[in-house]
Amino acid sequence: MLFKTILAVVGCRDEAAELNRAIELATQLGAHLSVLVVELSVPPTVSDYPVGTIWLDARVDDMKQVQAAADRAIHACETAGIPFDVDRYYTERAFLPGIVFQRALYADLVVVGEKLRAASPLLASVVDGAVFDAQRPLLLLPAGDAATSRVKTVLLAWNSRAEAGRAAREAIDFLANADSVHVTLVDPDAAYHENGGEPGGDVAAFLTRHGVNVIVDQLPSGGRSVEDVLKTHAREIGADLIVMGAYGHSRLRERVFGGVTQSMLESAPVPVLIAR
Repeated sequence: MLFKTILAVVGCRDEAAELNRAIELATQLGAHLSVLVVELSVPPTVSDYPVGTIWLDARVDDMKQVQAAADRAIHACETAGIPFDVDRYYTERAFLPGIVFQRALYADLVVVGEKLRAASPLLASVVDGAVFDAQRPLLLLPAGDAATSRVKTVLLAWNSRAEAGRAAREAIDFLANADSVHVTLVDPDAAYHENGGEPGGDVAAFLTRHGVNVIVDQLPSGGRSVEDVLKTHAREIGADLIVMGAYGHSRLRERVFGGVTQSMLESAPVPVLIAR
């Protein structure tokens, strides 16, 4: 496996289940696990100046929560007997993407779970620092899903764009070890500069050379959104993993995502690996 270092980003409350799944994944992949415990500090409002004891007490309590979560992570990793390191940050939102970026530079895969995905400011910072700035693949785990490295069926969302190609390369180990990989195109365009004369044929040939068992699925949208088609197809084929590119329309610190990417970030029926 190419994933030798996994960075798991977790919050400081109710993080045990997500941490355990990251430990399980690292164990199965034989990887080093870096745990980053994060929480966003709440700045005082104008009415709080000069800052009062309530705001200060809240910050102290938050910092204690972050330290306690880091201690729990250390204990869990030691109990699992895996190589690991744990770091913690209680910081403002403006600084968190940079922190994630610095840590993601030295990781092969970044993992987040359902709790952090539900915290929009935290998730946006992780996507910004890991996917866009460090350009590392991000694995999104939905609630209740087993974090396993042995996936049998993969849906590869394909549109002949650079982001999709990078996602396929980043996930090549998952693809090569799967029983089947469904290269899925929604309303493919057979034009030369789009999907080519046989949409999906080129990427299927590329993946086959890596030992991937490929099935090309060309699907009509029928008036539905692309994300709905992909989610429905993932359920129909019993996909264990969705692999797709991350599409952003802005290089500003606040990313503006395409509809498909945003929908998958917010909810997906199975784990999703995205790359830029």
